[in-house]
Amino acid sequence: MAEKLTHLDEQGAARIVDIAGKDETVRRAVAGAELHASPAIVEAIFGGALKKGDAVAVARVAGIMAAKKTSELIPLCHPIPVTRITVDIEPVAAPGIIAIRATVETVGRTGVEMEALTAASVTALTLYDMAKALDKSMTITDLRLLSKSGGKSGDFTRQEP
Repeated sequence: MAEKLTHLDEQGAARIVDIAGKDETVRRAVAGAELHASPAIVEAIFGGALKKGDAVAVARVAGIMAAKKTSELIPLCHPIPVTRITVDIEPVAAPGIIAIRATVETVGRTGVEMEALTAASVTALTLYDMAKALDKSMTITDLRLLSKSGGKSGDFTRQEP
């Protein structure tokens, strides 16, 4: 039996879900993404050798701002008062990969998965923008929810190889 879609009313029109009757709980979501580039580009990003400036600092702030603006970008997302946003950007042991990890927390009636995913994606896009003058062949991959906790649906942790 298929579950009823929560973002459609009885006539099939889009709607935002009514969360007024839900309990407020501590909610946390972590999302990840990767930027694949040449080792030289990764070195330029982390070495501060880009003409546009400190790519890591700019991308981190862009990710934080994006999480706060998620409800303006994703039509049926609730505006959520986030209590914490962190964005970690690190080179991976495998050459040419930058790992992005965005964590968003709130105390509220709905989750912050979309905020974490938005933060991770905009962080990756900003890194790309900052370095594209050097190499347009960079690739953004593996945007995914890594974990979430809180709320009625319970906890989720992605099992990655």
